[in-house]
Amino acid sequence: MPLSRLHQSQREYVQTLRLLETFTPTDVSRAIDDALRLGTISFDAVKHLLLWRIEQRPARLDLENYPHLPAAQVATTAAADYLTLLNDWAY
Repeated sequence: MPLSRLHQSQREYVQTLRLLETFTPTDVSRAIDDALRLGTISFDAVKHLLLWRIEQRPARLDLENYPHLPAAQVATTAAADYLTLLNDWAY
């Protein structure tokens, strides 16, 4: 494993442990189990699954914390656009 990846893994491990400062061990453990089951092992995944479990609603992902990700530009989809896709599949 490259050294940079090892450092990132250690950082995420510590961040996950620090969730225990705010949340119960049972809640953190369940969020980790959920992340393992979903194959989404990262601190962010565990944190969002933990918040979802407590709040009973999906956690909002604040993209301000991820400046390296490109901003998404999503336009409203018109129903007619789906007809084009269906017609392409007909062939």
